[in-house]
Amino acid sequence: MSRWGVAVGTLLVLGSCSSRPPRLPAGTDLEALRSLMGEVSQERLMSTVRELAQVHQEDTPLDCHRWPEVIPFGDNWCHLTSARATALVQSRFEALDLRVRLQHVDSDIYPTTNVIADLPGHTHPEEVVLVGAHTDAFFSGADDNSSGVAGMLELARVLSSRRFARTVRFVGFDLEEVGSEGSFRYVQRLEPGERLAAVLVLESIGYYDSSPGSQRTMPGLPSRDRGDFIAAIGNAPSSRLVSELYAINEALEITDVLPILSAGQGISPMVEALLRSDHEGFWLAGHQALFLTDTAPFRNPNYHKITDTPDTLSPEPFTRTVKLATACVAAWAGGVP
Repeated sequence: MSRWGVAVGTLLVLGSCSSRPPRLPAGTDLEALRSLMGEVSQERLMSTVRELAQVHQEDTPLDCHRWPEVIPFGDNWCHLTSARATALVQSRFEALDLRVRLQHVDSDIYPTTNVIADLPGHTHPEEVVLVGAHTDAFFSGADDNSSGVAGMLELARVLSSRRFARTVRFVGFDLEEVGSEGSFRYVQRLEPGERLAAVLVLESIGYYDSSPGSQRTMPGLPSRDRGDFIAAIGNAPSSRLVSELYAINEALEITDVLPILSAGQGISPMVEALLRSDHEGFWLAGHQALFLTDTAPFRNPNYHKITDTPDTLSPEPFTRTVKLATACVAAWAGGVP
């Protein structure tokens, strides 16, 4: 378990003025959350990662020549796929009897299709706890981001057998790798009267390495030498979510978490590394959003390479991260019914 003292130091480095000890969400039933976490299946998670990696390999890459500005950054841009993974996510959601819809936004250069699935709340359906993961990937994309998508699908499977006070929404975002286009367009099209109570973005959550020197330091953050933790990244408006996630993790002794708070809205160029996923659009729009990640390029040598394959992942800590996400989403949605 990580210690809150480490977290406080991180907050101070990033300019937070708060160092209050973490608190559980009001009314948290820890034993109910523990039981719910027990339904998360490591075997199913890894099977889903392998299936997603396979559909990425079989898919037709997007036409990279429509994006001339990104070609100089490497040939991997011509190995980006999305359509078949999106279709797989849609079919999994439909099999769970969730309310599923596609959000297609046309564009001459960047058309996107987000897949959205709702588990309606029974008391406050207008209040939404959102779980998101991007469906596009380079090559087979096992860690980035089949791990995040598999985690989201496992949350959907476990939580869909229950009805929570708030609506739980699952979103597969398109084209995160191209400026987070899908999530920005989603935020721009939020329904009037809908309130996002919490947003949890799962991005590259499957790679861990406890070897000394396996973790590179993210700019502006204290150094940790081993890549054996999961980072929970928030900004000032989402500090409550970071604190509650940490409190749940400590109470249930799930995994090793490094909580990180970026000062203010979290959009300073000094902490650009903390903006590298679909939470960015939510932060810019003033929503509470939390980014859960293994830190990807700061740890994983296979980042955006053909070698990002399922056999390089770490099933046990990956599963613990998904268990943590499951417990937090259930708590934020009103507790296990």
